[in-house]
Amino acid sequence: MQRLLKISVMVSLMPVTALATSLSIQVEEGQIRSTPSFLGEIVDKVVYGESVELVKEQGPWRMVNAPRKPGWIHQSAVSESKVELTPGNDVSEGASGKEIALAGKGFNADVENAYKAEHQQMSFAWVDNMEKFTVNNADIEQFIKQGGLRGAGL
Repeated sequence: MQRLLKISVMVSLMPVTALATSLSIQVEEGQIRSTPSFLGEIVDKVVYGESVELVKEQGPWRMVNAPRKPGWIHQSAVSESKVELTPGNDVSEGASGKEIALAGKGFNADVENAYKAEHQQMSFAWVDNMEKFTVNNADIEQFIKQGGLRGAGL
């Protein structure tokens, strides 16, 4: 009985090797963030075809061990399939991180151009002006807190 107890203690103290899931970056440049949010500070960047190790999932966000620094990346920027840059496969022809985010919202440059073509009588000058505005993350976070806004992935 004592021998069985010793064996069970030894087995329980042995390191458990988990099979790590490797993800490939499928955008030209992916942003590793400090928190699972598009408002999280960018702590590192990864490029097309680079591999990261999945640590855990939280909604549409993936915590990863990136080559230089761990952090969070949106699921739209990664693939479980190996992504490789091969001759004739120009990464600049792929989607950028911004395009993937817009596509996730159902909007891209093609949709915008089609809408403008169908509504030629409308002026988009104010929309174009608004697209030039930039707001830093600290101001966005203050706005969210002051307004009591909450939501997944903020």
